[in-house]
Amino acid sequence: MAGERPKRPLSGYMLWLNEHREQIKKENPGSKVTEIAKKGGEMWRAIKDKSEWEQKALKMKEEYNKAVKEYEANGGTDTGAGKKRKSKAAKAPVKKAKKKDTSEEEEEEESE
Repeated sequence: MAGERPKRPLSGYMLWLNEHREQIKKENPGSKVTEIAKKGGEMWRAIKDKSEWEQKALKMKEEYNKAVKEYEANGGTDTGAGKKRKSKAAKAPVKKAKKKDTSEEEEEEESE
């Protein structure tokens, strides 16, 4: 059997954020991880020319696609995380119907 399936490539935003995370931390000392990610998102949306990061992401995606083809050619199967995610999403929590009070049911029967 082949080794592990190649990991999905990062998006342009994630590449940018990984490179700028330390700078954002320095500018916002004591911030939580979620606050830093939120600030990073705001900064990313403000960038006019994202082509540098989008090109890097595209190159990583091309390399990923080649790696997946090699993986599958060497006996790897397509049982990656995507299928796991789908199965979790398919299992919606079952909500129980609320029972009416018996007095409400009796009132409804009498009014009919």
